[in-house]
Amino acid sequence: MKTDPRRVEERNSYPLKRIFDICVAVVALTVTGPILLVSMLLVWWQDRHSPFYMARRVARGGGDFTMIKIRSMIVRAESTGVNSTGAHDDRITPVGRFIRRFKIDELSQFINVLKGDMSVVGPRPNTWAWGVELYTAAESKILSVRPGITDLASIVFSDEGDILDGAAHPDLLYNQIIRPWKSRLALWYISNMSLVLDVRICWLTALAIVDKRRAVAGVVALLKAAQADP
Repeated sequence: MKTDPRRVEERNSYPLKRIFDICVAVVALTVTGPILLVSMLLVWWQDRHSPFYMARRVARGGGDFTMIKIRSMIVRAESTGVNSTGAHDDRITPVGRFIRRFKIDELSQFINVLKGDMSVVGPRPNTWAWGVELYTAAESKILSVRPGITDLASIVFSDEGDILDGAAHPDLLYNQIIRPWKSRLALWYISNMSLVLDVRICWLTALAIVDKRRAVAGVVALLKAAQADP
């Protein structure tokens, strides 16, 4: 019998998650609105193209949705066929380097949260090519919940661009050394979802922007306290 992905999410979620998502998204968009407006203006000013990058991603249950990002790369960067991005990728614009450094390009995804496409906390949305199509049977459980703006892997791999920098095949390297650990962290999160955990992950995400070492130490402490599989 086919399982309804929405019912799977209900079993793996907690009752207040959607309310938490909406409240955080409204506050975040209100507080960061001026930053978003200035960033959009700067992105448009540098090449006179739309400041938005409308990215097609895999949704909960295996469908598609359009993820809204502030564009940090050249127009039609995706036409190169490369999904993963190194820190010195030639496709990143000068303005894009700044907004990526401070995660400003991710702020517009709170619109996706309000629309119900995403959650504040959850496994990061993936592409089909060099992404979900490579999932193992265990990893397919990741699609049982809404993808999120941040998660434990976003903190641990906040320097993903540096890890992939200079790689001859960034997508291959990503799937060899990053994806397995991202998936393990995502599956652990799905099995332990709670309001307290989401709040803690949000705090550690903010901390990672200014002090990556302390943020990762916080993730390690969290996993040890929960007696996660080493």
